[in-house]
Amino acid sequence: MQRRRFGGAARPVAVIGQGTWQIDRGERAAAVAALRRGLELGMTHLDTAEMYGAAESWLSEVIAERRDEIFLVSKVLPEHASRRGTLAACERSLKHLRTDRIDCYLLHWRGEIPLAETVSAFEQLERDGKILSWGVSNFDVADLEELAPLARPGRPVCNQVLYHLRERGIEHALIPYCEQHGIAVVAYTPFGPGGFPGPRSAGGRALAEIARAHGATPRQVALRFLVRREALFAIPKASRVAHVVENAGAGELELDADALARLDAAFPRGPRPRELPMV
Repeated sequence: MQRRRFGGAARPVAVIGQGTWQIDRGERAAAVAALRRGLELGMTHLDTAEMYGAAESWLSEVIAERRDEIFLVSKVLPEHASRRGTLAACERSLKHLRTDRIDCYLLHWRGEIPLAETVSAFEQLERDGKILSWGVSNFDVADLEELAPLARPGRPVCNQVLYHLRERGIEHALIPYCEQHGIAVVAYTPFGPGGFPGPRSAGGRALAEIARAHGATPRQVALRFLVRREALFAIPKASRVAHVVENAGAGELELDADALARLDAAFPRGPRPRELPMV
């Protein structure tokens, strides 16, 4: 699995990771088996959040066996993101995950609590060794610009945002801003919330043809497109082993310039969105 520098984090991170949003809607044993298989295939970037219900406790079964190999991410809800609330939320996540540290701790999205309070808590957690870095999720350029004077150099290390072939609006301004400031961009819901492009659609046909030419699957091609630039990462959720194996295959896939150009044409990025898309 390919690894890259992850913003200002201390070590490289797998470009294709494993998300856990809604993973607790399925069977625990099957989900744990899928996550373990993903680790075996090098998908050591594991993402969760306090909002994700039982996901943190399910992950605890997985990370206990290989904690030092894993880059573990969790998130604090905006309504908990006061200084005191962030410290308490992190303690709860550490307890659920049964670990002594979170590699990267994120503010899940903007809320009404001043960013300075959240940043102060993140800095305290870093000093205490309970988190090793911090980032944000669902932040647009204006949010990052407001955050910048409050954060020390190298922070935030990442911005986790909605990004898939049919939602490419962040390519206009957000990705360039993050690249300029050394912030990793992590794509959540990388196959889209409304279903993957089918074979009867123009985009689906392009994916299928490119996949055949590269000995891959359409989903692998889609994932690889989303991480085609140095700052880009993706965290698809998979609760079955077969899906994890397929996702992991995107980590070493190489798409030539013609394939990238064809996907760019088949899934046009459209105009810059007025508001940051999110789910």
